[in-house]
Amino acid sequence: MDFLQTEFNFNLPKGYVDETGTVHKQGIMRLATAADEIMPLRDARVQQNPAYLSIILLSRVVTSLGTLNMITPRVIEELYTSDFSYLQELYNRINQNGANIIKTKCPKCDHSFDVEAETLGE
Repeated sequence: MDFLQTEFNFNLPKGYVDETGTVHKQGIMRLATAADEIMPLRDARVQQNPAYLSIILLSRVVTSLGTLNMITPRVIEELYTSDFSYLQELYNRINQNGANIIKTKCPKCDHSFDVEAETLGE
């Protein structure tokens, strides 16, 4: 029986600081669905500024962060840039299903290994 992992634990480098000063670092991101990628395109904020797509998208797929009750676009907007970049990279890695893994070989010893390639355009 095959098992598909649909949720991934993460630890933010810095953490989200809420209005009481509590730092939230541990969270869960789920795999994205087609709707997660399509529905935000209807959002007026995305239509005015296409870069806002990442904010909406991450707010849909991050299902928990510390003790927060809800992950809203506002929460994602208020992340430090290092945490935002971390979540974008995690999103790409888990949703590309290993598409950015390159199989290669050492030219000296002929040992095979995998290398993770950077995603272009980010």
